[in-house]
Amino acid sequence: MSGNFNDIETTSRKSSVIQERMSLVSSHMYKQFLEYQQSNANTAVLFDTMVENMALTVEYLKQSFTFRGIPSENIYYDYDKSRHIAIMNILWHSITFYSNMKDTPKALPREKDVPLFSGRIIAIKGTLPELIHGYNEETEQKLLDMEVASLFVPADKAAKAIIKIRHLGNQEFYINQMEAPREFLLKVIEIICGGGNYHKEGTKVTISI
Repeated sequence: MSGNFNDIETTSRKSSVIQERMSLVSSHMYKQFLEYQQSNANTAVLFDTMVENMALTVEYLKQSFTFRGIPSENIYYDYDKSRHIAIMNILWHSITFYSNMKDTPKALPREKDVPLFSGRIIAIKGTLPELIHGYNEETEQKLLDMEVASLFVPADKAAKAIIKIRHLGNQEFYINQMEAPREFLLKVIEIICGGGNYHKEGTKVTISI
């Protein structure tokens, strides 16, 4: 009889330990989930605001180039809200902005603080047709290889958003979320359109004698 009692007591202790440990896990994941939901919501708002600024920017550029006698047919933007993709074309430059809001929670590592769970808007030079057909690991890698800059949006609306620019060694620039959509858009345009396309050269030199 005592053996059965000991078994019950052991089982009870095991159950208590499991409950305690899993309570901590579930609380931790619940906090991540809430931050994930809120950061996604904030990112969606910022994306829409960025596209509003994009419309104004395109209109200004059309007027500016027309005034200079340059046709403006190749200055436009397109926004697929359901896929979180916005494509902007400025003469010979194409810029794509994309946000994957159906992904799992992702965090930005912090040196002196806990990781910051945030949404992300990625800007790339050119277009990536694969984005239209879905998002997977292969598409993600291509996207990151083409990345010019990213805007990270935290769950707390009062917290600063973070712009990371790839060619500056991913240096971080903090900006309030009200100004972030406009500043991110303008910064990416300045980076891409302020540069140029170079003539391609072959990798081998052949000399006929």
